[in-house]
Amino acid sequence: MRDTEQPNNPATQQPVNKRAGLRPPWLKIRVPGSLDQLPVAKLMNDLALNTVCQEARCPNIFECWSAGTATFMVLGEICTRRCTFCAVNRGVPTPVDADEPRRVAEAVERMGVRHAVITMVNRDDMPDGGALHIAQTVDAVRQRTGANVEVLISDLEGNRDALRTVIASRPDVLAHNVETIPRLYPQVRPVAKYERSLDVLRWAAEDGMLTKSSLMLGLGEREEEILRVARDLRETGVEIFTMGQYLAPTLKHVPVARYLPPEEFDAVADLARKLGFQKVVAGPFVRSSYHADEMVNAHASADHLA
Repeated sequence: MRDTEQPNNPATQQPVNKRAGLRPPWLKIRVPGSLDQLPVAKLMNDLALNTVCQEARCPNIFECWSAGTATFMVLGEICTRRCTFCAVNRGVPTPVDADEPRRVAEAVERMGVRHAVITMVNRDDMPDGGALHIAQTVDAVRQRTGANVEVLISDLEGNRDALRTVIASRPDVLAHNVETIPRLYPQVRPVAKYERSLDVLRWAAEDGMLTKSSLMLGLGEREEEILRVARDLRETGVEIFTMGQYLAPTLKHVPVARYLPPEEFDAVADLARKLGFQKVVAGPFVRSSYHADEMVNAHASADHLA
């Protein structure tokens, strides 16, 4: 077994954070080999597809890829925003690849996944923020496979018509992450607006979507601020809420203020559940798309029992 400090695993190319200190034992992962050996890696390379697993340096990449799952990232690999927490490249995006929806659908079919997650870079250079391309990708996956489809979208600059384009494709889950507490937006998400993100989630819920959102913890937020966000999300109609530990991708990114122990995640999750979410998942390695199918199945079971 190897520990995750291996050069070909993007999830582990993370420096020791000087502000928070050494990474604690509960944030160390051991993996049995190289990502390049996994079938998912070859498939993504063959089909020229991007995954948020790689681009965002997700710590769960080896687990998910070993299980034959991945989160597809469409609309290129360059983001128009300058969020200080994110490892995705920023700058001038490349032209949209019109064949990408077909290739994503092919990958979903070949992988045999039951729940496909599709996310995107911010495309503020496009009038619809990339909404039509997302909808086309959902349609392509549906036409070729029987998989459920979850989309994790940008705020689309608050363009409700663009959001309606995504909703018209009727994804099974529409996710949009608020990422952090309002007080930290200027530092962490300088171009985004907290209220705009809430609007996107509210509009989606009003149009009958099962909505989901996520928070990164460890950036300096206080418990009462976390619970305020949880209440705001619940009031917009969000049903699935996740919380995970922020890990700085490089020394150039906003530093980790604190590593929360697992029991603290459990405690704040218990408080959030009391607000009425159908599903709350929290833990050091939890990410929005991590075990996404299980979150949806839990929601479906709750609806059935109701």
